[in-house]
Amino acid sequence: MAPHITKAVIPAAGLGTRFLPATKAMPKEMLPVVDKPAIQYVVEEAVAAGLTDLLMVTGRNKYALENHFDRVAELEATLEAKGDLAKLRSVNESTGMANIHYFRQGDPKGLGHAVLQARMHVGREPFAVLLGDDLIDARDPLLQRMILEQEKRNASVVALLEVDPSQIHLYGAAAVEATDDEDVVRITGLVEKPSAESAPSNFAIIGRYVLRPEVFDVLEKTEPGKGGEIQLTDALQRMAVAPDWTGGVYGVVFRGRRYDTGDKIDYIKAIVQLASEREDLGPELRPWLKQFVGTLQD
Repeated sequence: MAPHITKAVIPAAGLGTRFLPATKAMPKEMLPVVDKPAIQYVVEEAVAAGLTDLLMVTGRNKYALENHFDRVAELEATLEAKGDLAKLRSVNESTGMANIHYFRQGDPKGLGHAVLQARMHVGREPFAVLLGDDLIDARDPLLQRMILEQEKRNASVVALLEVDPSQIHLYGAAAVEATDDEDVVRITGLVEKPSAESAPSNFAIIGRYVLRPEVFDVLEKTEPGKGGEIQLTDALQRMAVAPDWTGGVYGVVFRGRRYDTGDKIDYIKAIVQLASEREDLGPELRPWLKQFVGTLQD
């Protein structure tokens, strides 16, 4: 029986060049999605899934991440003195949610390299990896299901999303076989960012993984791949074809709400969608959106 998972790794060392100049001095993970930074949604998701020991793999100019999840005594005292308890509660939400540790990656050599930096912290136990560009709606729990499947199958598990074939070149793509569960597939092969013509399927890997610790052994021997970086997809490909000692790789097919904050247009869409569904903002925002859309011309 696999040990219960309590640890998660959150890679956060990227430069965020798609959002320049906003990310020149501010980490892309701190860009606000409505009124919380994107990284807070990811941490909240991990905590909701029972993960309480989080390691953020960071890089240069990422101190704002540490500051956000730390206490700000002066601000708390000011809000308390004003009697603004609602804002005080919102400030305190990001403090004490979990035990958060930080490790600087140094050279940004790819997602696989970032995950490898967590080896000493994770040890020899299964763990989760959450990428900050993918926000999963709290109403559609994905990570909990992935953890259950990992414990059930004692294998590594990735999240899969069916995408339009024309978009598969943006993702890692999986070759799959059916299992006794229509939402779970066994992965027989993985390709990083294939062309639509060469992709094994339109099942795309999105930014949630629950991995056995053998992934570290594989990553240590994985040569740089696409883009000259050490690709996590390449390591998982090796694990998928060697189930005897790695447990193999399975995919949970996600059909819920996902918001991509790694692209400008999708980032804007995420803010609009989340804000329009909030009880405190939606009633005023939705009528305005309908009116505004009516003024647009093709």
